[in-house]
Amino acid sequence: MAVTRGQLRIYLGAAPGVGKTFAALEESHRRAERGTDVVIGFVETHGRPATAELVGDLETVPRHTVEYRGAAFDEFDVDAVIARAPAVALVDELAHTNVPGSRNEKRWQDIDELLDVGIDVISTVNVQHLESLNDVVAAITGVPQRETVPDEVVRRADQVELADITPEALRRRMVHGNVYPPEKVDAALSNYFRVGNLTALREIALLWLADKVEDQLERYREDQHITATWESRERVVVALSGGDEGDTLIRRAARIAARSGGADLKAVYVASGDGLASAKSVRNLARQRSLVEDLGGTYHQVVGESIPEALLAFARGVNATQLVLGASRRGRFAQLLSRGVGVTATAKSGPIDVHLVTHGQVAKVRRSRSGRGLIDSGRRRLGILLAVLGMPALIAALAPLHDELSLTTMILIVLTAVMGLTLTGGMWPALLAALLGFFLLNFFFTEPYYSFKINDQEQLIALGIFVALALGGAAVVNLSAARARLAARAGAEAQTLATLAGSVLRGGSGLGDLLEQLRETFTLESVTLLERVEPGAGPEERHEAKSWLPVASAGAARTCPGDADNDLPISDDLALALHGHTLEAADRRIAQAFAMHAAAALERERLERQADTVQRLTDADKLRTALLAAVSHDLRTPLASVRVAVSSLKSDEELFTPAERQELLDSAEQSLARLTSLVDNLLDMSRLEAGVLGANPVPLALDEAVPYALDEIGEPASGVRLDIPVDLPEVLADPGLLQRILVNVIANALRYSPDNLPPLVKAEARGTAVELRIVDRGPGVPDEDRDTMFRPFQRLGDRDNTTGVGLGLALSRGLAESMGGTLAAEATPGGGLTMVLALPQRERRHEAESEDA
Repeated sequence: MAVTRGQLRIYLGAAPGVGKTFAALEESHRRAERGTDVVIGFVETHGRPATAELVGDLETVPRHTVEYRGAAFDEFDVDAVIARAPAVALVDELAHTNVPGSRNEKRWQDIDELLDVGIDVISTVNVQHLESLNDVVAAITGVPQRETVPDEVVRRADQVELADITPEALRRRMVHGNVYPPEKVDAALSNYFRVGNLTALREIALLWLADKVEDQLERYREDQHITATWESRERVVVALSGGDEGDTLIRRAARIAARSGGADLKAVYVASGDGLASAKSVRNLARQRSLVEDLGGTYHQVVGESIPEALLAFARGVNATQLVLGASRRGRFAQLLSRGVGVTATAKSGPIDVHLVTHGQVAKVRRSRSGRGLIDSGRRRLGILLAVLGMPALIAALAPLHDELSLTTMILIVLTAVMGLTLTGGMWPALLAALLGFFLLNFFFTEPYYSFKINDQEQLIALGIFVALALGGAAVVNLSAARARLAARAGAEAQTLATLAGSVLRGGSGLGDLLEQLRETFTLESVTLLERVEPGAGPEERHEAKSWLPVASAGAARTCPGDADNDLPISDDLALALHGHTLEAADRRIAQAFAMHAAAALERERLERQADTVQRLTDADKLRTALLAAVSHDLRTPLASVRVAVSSLKSDEELFTPAERQELLDSAEQSLARLTSLVDNLLDMSRLEAGVLGANPVPLALDEAVPYALDEIGEPASGVRLDIPVDLPEVLADPGLLQRILVNVIANALRYSPDNLPPLVKAEARGTAVELRIVDRGPGVPDEDRDTMFRPFQRLGDRDNTTGVGLGLALSRGLAESMGGTLAAEATPGGGLTMVLALPQRERRHEAESEDA
């Protein structure tokens, strides 16, 4: 049988000392007095006598001890509480971080385990420990909190109760010694527990809890299917139409929200069933969305056949109390035919207050009717032609059947023809065909014949029903056909947008690919993204080629928007020029989406280039800084040694014995050799960074190259062990560069290897490469530092900072890569570090060429 998850009750406080643990203990006692099995899993009294006394006779589950860094810590014992299986467990300090070595990192994860086995939990948390508020509280108090808990953990709690107290009362409680020991009170009162801090924390806690309560209310309304508005909190919804007046409406709604005590502001745009929106509307909505979000509101878009119904459904769904609409943009004649959105929404709003705001666009712009443009003018003309010519032809064909067919049958035949014309040319050709059919049937098939009189009342009724059915059927067929075409177009648009969104999300569409996709989608000749040469130029220069520069194109580039069949403005200084054919209104909406993505792709590419430039400059600056540090510090020691030796040897006095003079000469020679090596490394590193260090790979045998490197190292390398098979394939490498790599890497291994365990150099063929491994048994390098060790001027804690500038490994990796190889580090099993130098094998064709020669 499935276990019912336990319930979580949290006491939320604005600051330490407000009484969260005290309230949790009181709740535990109340439940225990009612007969509930309650235990204390963990309570932190912080040395407060009143809190410790309130524990009383409640059963306390012993804590368990965790050893960490030589110290013992008492932690909450999850297993002990689960084994005890109480009905309720009190576990204090929800945000506590457990000592390393515990089963869970956080205490809230321990509590989750109790809830999963059906144990109810009572816990506590301060508002500064909530993840989303951590930085806000730190900015107010100046004290960052390292222990945090995800907000979702607290929001999932079945009950959250605020342990509230006024700032003045909390400070009095502290003065009386009920929160901190006396020696800490003065410092606390003058820092964290200032009245301003406590007031701000209390407000934050109240607002956070209010949001939690609002979420609970929304869930309750959804569960109970409540759609009526509950005025528990003011919420202002502003309706946008995509027109220029939207900015005015948003600002007016924001002022209404501000006067309502900081009410929620929500903007909504209703996309009608035809889904058509002009490019200007798309730009307006994008700008207005940004404005709403800047004013602290949220933007929403819904789809609906009836705009007033969709608006009111959204407003009721978010429990809005006020609805802001623009005054009608319809002309007076249109308002006589239809009341408009504002009047209809006001009549049906119920308890929602409706504000009709006047604006400069009143009666200037008319919303396009649904279905306009679905049947082009060519099809409409064809339908009219078929009606004018086809209807008389049909009647002429039926005339010989005058005696065989009844009037009703002929009416049905003509009605079928009218429905066909509706599918071909729309409503107007069908209306014309219905009227022609009425008069022709009357003229040829009703008595008296060949006149427009009708003697038989039954025939009059039949013809009247024919006209009514023809008009009604034509309207229904026209609407159904329009909806079918809209659905097909919407499906195609959705698939296009889904493909576009998918490619953008995958990061696979560059600017050029995006423009090519747009060109292919609408079978255009060319698509060009243009940018103003002089940003901010006036509108009179909009179509001048000299003002625009092609940024990217698919097909032949255009030089200005005026050269294109379609001009899609993106911003004041960006536009898309489409050449090939004129796009329909619905197609322009899809193209506008491509245009917005193209602008974003352009911005992304420019930001990436800037980031690359900045990174290169940063790297170069770091290299220059490190070179300066090397010259000022690491080169000073050998120079000083040489100077002292030379100065001493120049002395005319016989101050040194021949042995001492030889020692000075040796010291000067060693210092100069070391100085030469450092300078060579610095110069080579600079060449690598500049990409001008050339390599000349030739076939080499590693069993010959490695001994040369050991000879250069000298006596310290005498104990190095070699395991290089004689039948190992030759590698392609530059002899000089390879020797420098081997000297650097082997010398580095010798420096860290114990005297009784010298390094091992072994080689083996792997695929198309040969791997040379230099294995040492030194202290090794932590995993997180293995990439860092290959950076220039890194020594990773060398005890001797006078032996080099930390370029050896960085230079060696760069030299290896310049020859087509790699240099990497691995951990040596049993301890130590293994450097792996992989070089490409000599290709067989080289051998064939040698034999042919």
